[in-house]
Amino acid sequence: MQRPWQMTTKMNNELAERVRMVIAKHMRIPPENITNESTFADLGIDSLDGVNLLFDIEEEFDISIEDDAARSISSVAQMVDGIEKLLAAKSENPAPSASAS
Repeated sequence: MQRPWQMTTKMNNELAERVRMVIAKHMRIPPENITNESTFADLGIDSLDGVNLLFDIEEEFDISIEDDAARSISSVAQMVDGIEKLLAAKSENPAPSASAS
């Protein structure tokens, strides 16, 4: 039986891998060159790349990242942490169904 922290670690690893893949595709760099500790500066992500990357991340995870929060993200780890929080909030408060009357 998996303990909750083991499932969270597995989810974090899968989430981090997806984030690294989106960054790799967007920046056209090998995914193995991207670690959780990589900063956007390390990866050559400038402000324009950052905005476009944000759109890709929002689309990949079906989330919306607030502008203030986006400005504070400067590393892969911060991106993963922010996405994890948004996904957790989304699962706790699912959007109402469009067909509900």
